[in-house]
Amino acid sequence: MTITTTIDSLGHRGEGIAHIDGSRVFVPFTLPGEEVTITRDGERGQLLDVLSPAADRAEPFCPYFGRCGGCQLQHLDAERYQAFKTGLVETPLRQTGLEAQVSRFVLAHGAGRRRATLHARRDAAGYMRIRSHELLDIEACPILVPALTRAPQIARALGAAIGECDLAFTATNTGIDVGIRKAAKQTRAEKLVPLANQLGLARLALEGEMVSLRQQPSIGMGRATVELPIGSFLQATAEAEQVLADYVLGAVGKAKTIADLFCGIGPFALRLAEKASVYAADSDKPAVLALDKAARHTKGLKGITIKARDLFRDPLTRFELNFDCVVLDPPRAGAQAQVKEIALSKVKRVVMVACDPKTFARDAEQLVQAGFMLRDLIAVDQFAWSTHIEVAATFER
Repeated sequence: MTITTTIDSLGHRGEGIAHIDGSRVFVPFTLPGEEVTITRDGERGQLLDVLSPAADRAEPFCPYFGRCGGCQLQHLDAERYQAFKTGLVETPLRQTGLEAQVSRFVLAHGAGRRRATLHARRDAAGYMRIRSHELLDIEACPILVPALTRAPQIARALGAAIGECDLAFTATNTGIDVGIRKAAKQTRAEKLVPLANQLGLARLALEGEMVSLRQQPSIGMGRATVELPIGSFLQATAEAEQVLADYVLGAVGKAKTIADLFCGIGPFALRLAEKASVYAADSDKPAVLALDKAARHTKGLKGITIKARDLFRDPLTRFELNFDCVVLDPPRAGAQAQVKEIALSKVKRVVMVACDPKTFARDAEQLVQAGFMLRDLIAVDQFAWSTHIEVAATFER
């Protein structure tokens, strides 16, 4: 049945919210104030037509928008878009009792995303349709860096060879790095070598094991060059990495000793080590080994102590935290155990980068309760047109 309704507000997932028969109905790709026609399935609405567009509606630039589940916000104009993303950061903080405002909103999409995961079948490749496990076959993705223009075609060729799988693409200094996941168990790696060479891939891996290596994938970080481990974490855009690194470098001030916790392959540690002594730790052993190799082969760095350590189960204790400043860049789960120890330590400054505003708010609240003051809160938008946002802030006692 077709329903005509008015969108009242925008939810945290970027969906318009309508109130129908006393219930909230979430309608993607709509904006507050718009009169729309939809079909309804419980609390989910599917947009059929926008009868009266909002003044801040923008024209999406991607031909797949509205069908693809990758981008949710291309229909927002710049002002509404920034307000929505800023709200993603400020609202969780306000819910914990912290009235902090974003001092700077940074568009950091740059040349596009250098990382992407595509899904492949025997006869198609692309992203999943919105709210679906059905594959949307695409020819191109306009939000990727030019170096990944061929990603859908590469995914289609690999899917034709091995069937259903996920393909993680990374554009590196030396070419395209591809990791195959969730492939059929009978997939034979040796059969993929000629195809990897034909496609001109720098590296091809299958379920975390290397299949083919033409050139070692690497990324520049400061004056260092890091060889990427298979499946290692990397900021989605090069610009976001630089923006966050610049923020961290400025926020640590004149600290002489710095702990970089959840350091990954070293986007902060390698830059910080140009001016200070750094202790870097992460549970990802391949990442830590890559950081160690990069540090040993880079001239002009001050000392870096690098450790593989599970900071969730084995955080640095208050007695070990003898640093002028601590830098934290945890995954989505946040850094609750480590923050608890920092709160009990004598550390006077903490610089935190986070990819999940909710766990960031939880950890920030713990630091504030311990006597820290939150300042210089920024939002870094590298996942443009999605509902993800990076956060960075400085905490001082």
